[in-house]
Amino acid sequence: MSNTPHELAEEFPESADHMSMLKQSDAHFAKLFEDYHEVNRAVHRAETNIEPTSDEHMNMLRKQRMALKDQIAQYLS
Repeated sequence: MSNTPHELAEEFPESADHMSMLKQSDAHFAKLFEDYHEVNRAVHRAETNIEPTSDEHMNMLRKQRMALKDQIAQYLS
């Protein structure tokens, strides 16, 4: 299991400028972006045992992160 954070700039390097523009011009995208980072930080803290959690909670967080990433990918396509 990887403990590498899944930062959006690394997930979508070709879209970094587009994401920056959307964060400023689209409130819904900005909310998705912030929600993704909040969940991503929670996953990372759990994976590194900074804030241990149950397997069920970890799976729920990962699914939530994936759903947000999918929504962001749709915005970027």
